[in-house]
Amino acid sequence: MEHIITPKVEYVKLLNTYPEKKSALGTLYLTATHLIYVEQTNNNTRTETWVLHHHIMSVEKLPLTASGCPLLICCKTFQLLHLLFQRERDCQDVFQSLLRLSQPVKEEELYAFLYNPHQNEVDRRQGWEFISVANDFSRMGLSNEYWEISHLNKNYEICSTYPSILGLPKNASVAVVTGSAKFRSRGRLPVLSYYHKDTKAALCRCSQPLSGLTSRCVEDEQMLQAISQANSNCPFIYVVDTRPKLNAMANRAAGKGYENEDNYSNIRFQFQGIENIHVMRNSLQKLLEVCSMKSPSMSDYLTGLENSGWLRHIKSVMDAGVFLAKAVCDERASVLVHCSDGWDRTAQVCSLACILLDPYYRTIKGLMVLIEKEWISFGHKFSHRCGHLDTDPKEVSPVFTQFLECVWQLSEQLPCVFEFNERYLIEIHNQVYACQYGNFIGNCQKERLDVRLHEKTFSLWPYLLKNQHLYRNPLYRRSLESTVLRPSTLPLHFKFWCGMYNHYDRGMHPKQSVLDQLLSLTQKQVEGERTMTELQRQLAVADGVLPDPSGPINTPAEQDGPSEKTPTAPVVQSNGSCAPLINGDAEEAGPGAEKCNEKEGADPGATEHDLTSSEDKPVSVETEHSKEEEQESS
Repeated sequence: MEHIITPKVEYVKLLNTYPEKKSALGTLYLTATHLIYVEQTNNNTRTETWVLHHHIMSVEKLPLTASGCPLLICCKTFQLLHLLFQRERDCQDVFQSLLRLSQPVKEEELYAFLYNPHQNEVDRRQGWEFISVANDFSRMGLSNEYWEISHLNKNYEICSTYPSILGLPKNASVAVVTGSAKFRSRGRLPVLSYYHKDTKAALCRCSQPLSGLTSRCVEDEQMLQAISQANSNCPFIYVVDTRPKLNAMANRAAGKGYENEDNYSNIRFQFQGIENIHVMRNSLQKLLEVCSMKSPSMSDYLTGLENSGWLRHIKSVMDAGVFLAKAVCDERASVLVHCSDGWDRTAQVCSLACILLDPYYRTIKGLMVLIEKEWISFGHKFSHRCGHLDTDPKEVSPVFTQFLECVWQLSEQLPCVFEFNERYLIEIHNQVYACQYGNFIGNCQKERLDVRLHEKTFSLWPYLLKNQHLYRNPLYRRSLESTVLRPSTLPLHFKFWCGMYNHYDRGMHPKQSVLDQLLSLTQKQVEGERTMTELQRQLAVADGVLPDPSGPINTPAEQDGPSEKTPTAPVVQSNGSCAPLINGDAEEAGPGAEKCNEKEGADPGATEHDLTSSEDKPVSVETEHSKEEEQESS
């Protein structure tokens, strides 16, 4: 609170993006965690706009005008607030306060260290234990005759930015593992990301080798040989460098670079051409400039979108993920992926390949496991890339945002294979930048242990699971077979994600997706069926067909007050058959696909998560664990 100069300013205008729409007049409040704008309407109703300080990306004080002093607030969630103050001093006070509140210096100042959803220590601990990377390795079939779960990095001595549990080839000795780590940038040696049980092919990840122009390492060559020998179905492995070749060659001149095929036996080398974090940051900035244009012509809008290069970058990430999936599934070849340090582009393409290969990662909980494994555990630098603290702005880049958009692009092409909807992806994106939970604070697992995040903050995953009825895709059709997704990466299949980048723009019509409306109707149908079942039970009790567990039941004429609601069994609802839509045509899903019967208990009146809510309580984690064990055993 010491950073708040003026906690309340009256008669502040909130200007609308569209000039023809009337601006709002209200009161601005600053709290320790939020900016709150309260609009007073003509019928004496209050409309409140809450913005978390951590969501604020930039605050710009614009030149004084005849109407007042304007202040432009841009958010990491792509919300834009254009405020107009009557007095220049009020504008300056709010400007100075927001600059400090939106850029905390220490991690202890982040919202997660203040937020308390009224959970006890047992709930907190179970929430953090809910997602387990070791359990996901077990689900893949590890340990087996080729791969093992290793604890060599339990003290983070081999690699400080890797998790304590690693998947390694069984025939790789400790000397080979440590030698390979020394030859890789930041010690990020080749380790297992995903094991395909059917083809025995492995998807592995690492960082670039310290090869320079002529250097080589016997242990690193033996490590790649061990990965190749762990797959008897293919005589070679792919080594995929996700960078443009020119960038990789520049790194080689600096003593790093990429693998020399003459030194590594049985490898096939590929470049994928995904640009670096600086190019992506500039591309997003250009995209947001297009989004903020006031009443642009269609020609100007499309030209601006093309010049931003954003969709072209999304396509390059998707192309790389599709290549990995085809190599593992069709060619039965193991793949080793790296970029420079192996925590940005490598995380993107490995995660996408996992989603394409394994239906589990297309579920609500499966995506949590994937993010925990490929992003959080393997050291994607969330604090730097998302700008949680006041650090080097050149480290900020929308790497994780691009991954979520790739998942959304897949869901648009194949709408029936994902259990979750667009709202789920947007909620995860917002929570990454909110720092309300501790999952995305820090740059690696070791850093999170050092600041004792598990003791001081709460996990996001139980909250998402508790509210999963909001995130269900009503078109989802679960398949018992491990169907591999084969999306088209032609440019015409990539769309602008209006739901993300214009999420707060209420003037955008029509909405891009009808799934939210369909989900609402499905929830109302479930609630109606539940009510009907309860009424039928009450009639059966009144007719004497069923015994009344709570005693005699009054007839409607005898009732003096409202009747008690009796819990009923969940209604089982069939979503029916749904074929994926591609360019307006229906295609049959793969063989073995079946109708998905989901137990629905959704509250049709539920709304999106309010960051100030204090009612977050984890669902029964033990129940979820038992469900997972049943699914894995089956």
